Amino acid sequence: MVFPNPQRGPSLPFCLIASLCASAAHARQSPPQPTSTPNNARAVFMDRDGKTPGTATQIDTPNGVFISAELSKLPPSVHGFHIHQTGKCDPATGFEPAGGHYHPRGAKHGFAVEGGPHAGDMPNQSVKQGGTLKAEVFNTYVRFTVSDAPLFDQDSSAHVVHATADDYRSQSSGNAGERLACAVIQR
Repeated sequence: MVFPNPQRGPSLPFCLIASLCASAAHARQSPPQPTSTPNNARAVFMDRDGKTPGTATQIDTPNGVFISAELSKLPPSVHGFHIHQTGKCDPATGFEPAGGHYHPRGAKHGFAVEGGPHAGDMPNQSVKQGGTLKAEVFNTYVRFTVSDAPLFDQDSSAHVVHATADDYRSQSSGNAGERLACAVIQR
């Protein structure tokens, strides 16, 4: 049924309006979950106890990769947040199988050094009281596949959250301390 509006002419059919309202109400109740597409990937973080404190979503764009991460139960402080070279996270080994920072171009570590940064270097992230880290980072040095720094090479890649801040200059990893959480980036 269409209800005319004398001032604007015909309006939208009532059933369409009701359908849109119902869809909007449903969207508010249950947010959409990320799905796997060629342009996005997901990573589930693991802490040193083998628990899962959070996730990250990666979206491949023509200009780099947008990363959105949320973790809980981290110590309040400033933490290094990087992409590491191998998609392996083993808490029993302190996440050492993830390798070093991702640097397929052979760059030096850090935003503050000549010849840097690594493709996997990203800004430090702050964790406030309550232990929650919410990060939104755009990394222009990497892409999913089509680049000289693909996240999805033979052994994939991983995100790592470090115990302390990256100093943006110490070689080879910014003196960011032990690895608190690790997440394999997966499609």
